[in-house]
Amino acid sequence: MKNTAISTDINDHIVRKAQKEWQPLVEKGVHYKGISVISLHYDQLKERSTTILLKFEPGASYPYHNHPAGEEVYVLSGEATFENAVLSEGDYLYTPPNFKHAVTTTTGCTLLFVVPEEVEILV
Repeated sequence: MKNTAISTDINDHIVRKAQKEWQPLVEKGVHYKGISVISLHYDQLKERSTTILLKFEPGASYPYHNHPAGEEVYVLSGEATFENAVLSEGDYLYTPPNFKHAVTTTTGCTLLFVVPEEVEILV
């Protein structure tokens, strides 16, 4: 049985900039070239990160995929295209469950994602 006790010390729940470094995005053995990730919240019960930062280099893309439980995206810098909608710094996107799309960027961008369930690649 997994330990599900949650610490009541707020310091155990803070992610400091100096604690994390950008890592190449690799999912199920697939390396998404030009995309780096920082995990902000790792859900022990789901055994996966549910809140992440993604940094896309100019020209990078993430393939067409489904979000079984939806997602939330906030653009920290740059521009990203979700299907035919361009999001810029300060823009927020909520996608409902089972929303399908791809993500591309020509300029590069940094995005904050909240993804409750693992995505399903559809390509």
